[in-house]
Amino acid sequence: MAETTEIKKGAVIQHNGDLYVVVDFKFVNPGKGAAFTKTKMKSITSGKNIEITYKSGESVDVVRVDRQNIQYLYKNGDTYSFMNNESYETLEVPEDIVGDDGKFLKEGLEVIGSFHEGSLVAVQLPKKVEYMVITAPPAVKGDTASGNVTKEVVLENGLHIHAPIFIKEGETIVINTETEEYGGRVSE
Repeated sequence: MAETTEIKKGAVIQHNGDLYVVVDFKFVNPGKGAAFTKTKMKSITSGKNIEITYKSGESVDVVRVDRQNIQYLYKNGDTYSFMNNESYETLEVPEDIVGDDGKFLKEGLEVIGSFHEGSLVAVQLPKKVEYMVITAPPAVKGDTASGNVTKEVVLENGLHIHAPIFIKEGETIVINTETEEYGGRVSE
């Protein structure tokens, strides 16, 4: 048994006799009353999503998983292909295991795969990923007068995000995969 502090994205938790992967979590300290952790979890066996709130300090049955570096290769329909970096084995992963994180994948990106009893149950992205800007509208003179101004840019993997107006096509920028926000330019 573990405490709620061990809950993180990609963790596998046993709840009511079933195994769940933590899809998202949020620690809340309301100021009045006890702190708690809200979790969104997905059943490994049925694929159903549930939300559970754990009180701070409550015992949680976190199941041990093996973590391995895997590399994203490509997407074919509703299946993602990854390569195990140790065995060079190709892993075909259903779209629902990757979930919303699929929008951040780009060819060659190394992620961490969580394996339970030999099956890939979750994929964990790096916190920051570098992407090349493919489309960025030009900045318009006078835009900076209103302060922190952004524009929508398109990245090499097709992701649309808001970046500062000085970002140009061809530049490489950093994106925070947890907040989906611009994190800076890559120095050359």
